[in-house]
Amino acid sequence: MKNIFFLFAIFFFFRYAFAQQAPSRYQPVKTIKGDFIDFNIDNLGNIYAFNSENQLKKLNAKGDSLGVYNEVRRFGKVYSVDASNPLRVILFYRDFGTIVILDRFLNIRATINLRNLNIFQVRAVCQAYDNGIWVYDEQEAKLKKITEDGVVASQSGDFRIFMETVPMPATMTDQDKLVYLYDPDKGLFTFDYFGSLKNKVALKGWKDFQVIDGRAFGRKDNNIVQYMPGSLDLKEEPAPTLLAGIRKLQISRNYLYCLRNGMIEIYSIKND
Repeated sequence: MKNIFFLFAIFFFFRYAFAQQAPSRYQPVKTIKGDFIDFNIDNLGNIYAFNSENQLKKLNAKGDSLGVYNEVRRFGKVYSVDASNPLRVILFYRDFGTIVILDRFLNIRATINLRNLNIFQVRAVCQAYDNGIWVYDEQEAKLKKITEDGVVASQSGDFRIFMETVPMPATMTDQDKLVYLYDPDKGLFTFDYFGSLKNKVALKGWKDFQVIDGRAFGRKDNNIVQYMPGSLDLKEEPAPTLLAGIRKLQISRNYLYCLRNGMIEIYSIKND
C-alpha cells in the first residue's frame, strides 16, 4: 500500500513539475544579447530595441544591425513605439506631446507637435490604415486621426456623451477596419473608423496587449492570454517558466519574443 501511495506521489509531483515548465510548443531559437530595456517588432520579423542609453537599434531576426537612431533624447524619453508598418515607424514622446515618424532606415520622416493641434493629454497613438496616425485625446475624450503634415483629418464625437465610462488606453491598434483601445483598468474597447463603439469587454489587467489577425494577445500573471473580440473565446495558457522575470512579451504569427535580463529571447511557436 505504501508503494502505491509513493507511486501516486511521484506521479503528481512530476505532473505538477511539468505543468510549471514553458509549454513545449515554444522552442528557443535565438537569444540576442545586449542591455535592452524595451523593444517592438514589425510584421517582417525585424526588432526595434532600445538600450539603456535610449539608443534605438533596428535588428533582424539574427540580431544583425539594420539601422540606428541616435536622436532619441531630442524630445525626452520615448513613451511608445509602433513598428507595425516596417516602412514607417512611429515614436511617441508623451512628455513633449510629440510624434516622430521614421522611415525604414530610421531617418526622420516627419515630426508632429500635438500641442500645436491643441491636443494636450495623450497616452496612446498608433498607425492608421491610410498612413495617418490615430490619437486618443483624453482631455476631449475623442479619437482623432491626424496626417503627417500635422492636420486633424477626422475625429469622433465626445465619448462621454454616449458612454458611461470612457477608456484611458495604455495602447491602441488599428486592424481590419477597427481601432482597439486597451485600458488595463477598464478593459478592451473596439471602435469603427467613425468612432462608434462596436464592443467592450472587461479584459482587465493584461500587459503587452497586441492584436494579430483579429485576435487579442497579451499576458496576465503567469499566463499567455488570447481573446477573439465579439465572442466568448478566451484562452489562458499557463507558462510560468517562460514568463518568469520578463520585462516584455511580443508575439507574431510564428514567433514569441521575451525581454529578460537585458536580452531578447526568440522562440518559435508550434501552432496546434
